[in-house]
Amino acid sequence: MNEILLWCEKYRPRSINDCILPENIKKTFQQFVEKGEVPNLLLSGTAGTGKTTVARAMLEETNSDYILINGSMSGDMDTLRNEIATYASTVSFGGGRKYVILDEADHLTPKVMASLRGFIEEFSSNCSFILTCNFKDRIIEPLHSRCACIVFNYSKEEKNSLAVQFLKRVMGILDKEGITYDKKVVAELVKRYYPDGRRVINELQRYAAGGDIDSGILNHQGSSALKVLIPMMKNKEFSKVREWIGQNSDMNVSELYKSFYEHGNSYFIPSSLPLVVVTLAKYQFQDAFVADKEINLAACLIEIMSDAEFQ
Repeated sequence: MNEILLWCEKYRPRSINDCILPENIKKTFQQFVEKGEVPNLLLSGTAGTGKTTVARAMLEETNSDYILINGSMSGDMDTLRNEIATYASTVSFGGGRKYVILDEADHLTPKVMASLRGFIEEFSSNCSFILTCNFKDRIIEPLHSRCACIVFNYSKEEKNSLAVQFLKRVMGILDKEGITYDKKVVAELVKRYYPDGRRVINELQRYAAGGDIDSGILNHQGSSALKVLIPMMKNKEFSKVREWIGQNSDMNVSELYKSFYEHGNSYFIPSSLPLVVVTLAKYQFQDAFVADKEINLAACLIEIMSDAEFQ
C-alpha cells in the first residue's frame, strides 16, 4: 500500500483544535501555538495516541520548519551527526526557530541519547526538539530534564468521551471513502483498540480493501498482522520486525500467537510446524510474567525467523 494513500495520513489532523485529546492536554498545546514557539518536549504514551500528529500539528500551525526522524529506523550516531547537526545548525528560511521531531526516541541507545543531549544544548539558540516515546522510563534522565514531559494518559471517563468523538471521525472517513459499514461493528472496533486511533484506522482501511466493513473485521486483526510480519521474517528483516513491534506495542499478543498457531501451515513447511508451536508456547507462557513484553515478543519472532523454514 502506497504510504501517501494511507487514511491515517490522508485524514491526519492539521491543527491542535482538530486533534482528539483531553481538554487539559489540548489547552497546553494550544498555548504553545498561541505563543508561536514550542519548547523542547517529551511526548509519552502508548502507540497510536497521536503524539507525532500533535507535534506536526503544532509546528504546521506556527509555520515552523521541521524535520521528522524515526528513532527506530534512523536513530544511529551517523544520523545525529549528519542529518540532525546539518539541519539544526542552519538558519530557518522563515527566520524563526527550527524543530526536530524525533519519533520513537525510546528506541535510541543510551549512547545516542547522551549525544542527543549535547545536540540539544549546542543548538538551543536555533533549534528545539520534540521527542516521542511509548515508554518514558527508557529515556535517560538528562533528556527528561531538558524537555517538558507531557504524558498522553487518559482517565476512564476521558477515554470514553474521546472514543465517542473518534467513532464519529472514523465513520466520517468511511463515508468520504464510500465504504459501507455496520455502525455497531465499527463501534466495537473502536472500543477494543482506542486510544490507538492509528490502529483502528489502519485496520478499517485494510479490511475495506476487500469490501464492506462487517463483523469479520473483529476476527481479522491477527491474520492481517501475519500478512505483514511473515514477509519480513522470511527475508530476515529484523529492523522492520522490530519497528512493527514498536508500532503495535499495545496489541493483543495472545491473539497474534493464536494466529501463528492457526495459520502456520500456510506459511511454514510441515517439518517446521512443531518447532513453531513449541516456540509459541514457550514465549506465550513467559509473557505472563516478563518485565518487558515487547522484548519477549521480539525474541519469539527472532527465534521463529532464525530456526523455522518458510514456504
